[in-house]
Amino acid sequence: MAENNVTSAGGNDVKLTKLAECAGCGAKVGAGELAKLLKDIKVQRDPNLLVGFDKSDDAAVYRVTDDVAIVETVDFFPPIADDPYTYGAIAATNALSDVYAMGGEPKVALNVMAVPEDMPSDVVHEILRGGYEKVYEAGASIVGGHSIYDEEPKYGLAVTGFVDPHRILINSGARPCDVLVLTKALGVGVITTAAKGGLADPADVAAAERQMMCLNRWARDVIVRHDVHATTDVTGFGLMGHSLEMAQGADVRAVIDAGAPALLAHARDWARLGILPAGMYRNRHFAEASVDATGVPQDLADLLFCPETSGGLLVAVAADDADSLLADLLADGRVPDARVVGRVEAYDGGPRIRLGFAG
Repeated sequence: MAENNVTSAGGNDVKLTKLAECAGCGAKVGAGELAKLLKDIKVQRDPNLLVGFDKSDDAAVYRVTDDVAIVETVDFFPPIADDPYTYGAIAATNALSDVYAMGGEPKVALNVMAVPEDMPSDVVHEILRGGYEKVYEAGASIVGGHSIYDEEPKYGLAVTGFVDPHRILINSGARPCDVLVLTKALGVGVITTAAKGGLADPADVAAAERQMMCLNRWARDVIVRHDVHATTDVTGFGLMGHSLEMAQGADVRAVIDAGAPALLAHARDWARLGILPAGMYRNRHFAEASVDATGVPQDLADLLFCPETSGGLLVAVAADDADSLLADLLADGRVPDARVVGRVEAYDGGPRIRLGFAG
């Protein structure tokens, strides 16, 4: 992992996270605010538009032929890491994830970039190199893009992929009795907030960055071989926000075991001290009325509301296939983690999310 302080060829030290007010997906507009902004905007009806913005899904899907559909998404954010190469790679990994969450295969991408006019050119080059190399790892190509000057750096991708229209993974297909599986640890938002304040152990930061740079391609490759009913990636709205979207979309209840998700080292320690990103409070404001967290310690609940950046896939799988899916995910050494974190129940009113402890 590269050093946190970047020295350009011109001798300038650049600490990228100091140039941004929010880091990574923590800068995402809150789900509640986003719903207000989109309210009353007409939804264009097209029989070939299989998934549009009205579905609150990870990407749009447009059918081209009976066997081919386009998956389209865009994602960008301010620096989540101080090393420019690492920042570029994380931003690209995060953008590609939306295609994987739909069961798709990324094919081409466009850079989306904003940089301060005085940012050293070698720093910008390293951000782009990180993005390019991660896209190449995904088997896709960067074919252009758009860049502007801005006081706060931002980087990401617009990604186009393909998927079989009959094999799309959506976030609204969960069924009662499904098992919920998560493929990465939680705690990125807390660790990066601590790092921004110069508090986190460099080893903990490096571990978080390695996880953020891990493509969800490998988890997707396993998931599509199983009886999966719904999938989403856990990013800016946190585990609680994305679970809520999944439950609302399918008109079910998600029962989450608060003690089940893997946590990055020392993430809970920082949460106990109140080292939390602003996005956690936005996510709580949006989701907590729909979450019954009775008996769950405040610091642990805060972690589950915290925004993640380039998080894992949350999968609703048929109960009789859950053990097989989990075994296959764990057998693939490229999937960072795989754990059962809850189950799906029929909805009979009240909170959409029940957060507690199994057993």
